[in-house]
Amino acid sequence: MIAWLKGELLEKQAPSLVLNVNGVGYELEAPMSTFYDLPEVGAQATVFVHMVVREDAQLLFGFTSKQQREMFRSLIRVNGVGPKVALAVLSTLSAQELLQCMANEDVTQLCRVPGIGKKTAQRLVVEMKDRLEKEFGDVTLEVSLGESSSNSSRDAIDALVALGYKNSDSSRVVKSLDSSLSSEELIRQALRILSGNVL
Repeated sequence: MIAWLKGELLEKQAPSLVLNVNGVGYELEAPMSTFYDLPEVGAQATVFVHMVVREDAQLLFGFTSKQQREMFRSLIRVNGVGPKVALAVLSTLSAQELLQCMANEDVTQLCRVPGIGKKTAQRLVVEMKDRLEKEFGDVTLEVSLGESSSNSSRDAIDALVALGYKNSDSSRVVKSLDSSLSSEELIRQALRILSGNVL
């Protein structure tokens, strides 16, 4: 079992990256949250690895933190959630946001993740909420969110997605802005960033 890899980052084009480790090129799939944390191509990078062995393939999944990897492992233990869906979850929601969804039983937010329907979202809440404290007790949960700010952010993200922007890009840009702004102002500022490709 490969626990982690350290080497020169040869390629990074979502959803895959290639690491040169002592002359061997390892191709790994990773969530967008990992790509945001990776250095430039040509630099040294360390990724934590989850390996899946199948009859027709050996797949490697890479993460820039142990917490990301453990969250991925926890997700794929849920019935009906495979590696692709788990990557989509971690690309759309941070570990903190995902845990808050579980703590608040926010099925609606989970359904915004590509590939997750209402039944899968409900299953995630039922199966993962019970092991939150045990597996992720070191992550601070904010169960009581400020309704106005969270709703404004949610509305802004929904509007950007409706305009054709990717959920992951919209979510990341909106979350980088002042959460106390109105949804209209969040949308205006996010559009300026997205249209200028300042991601």
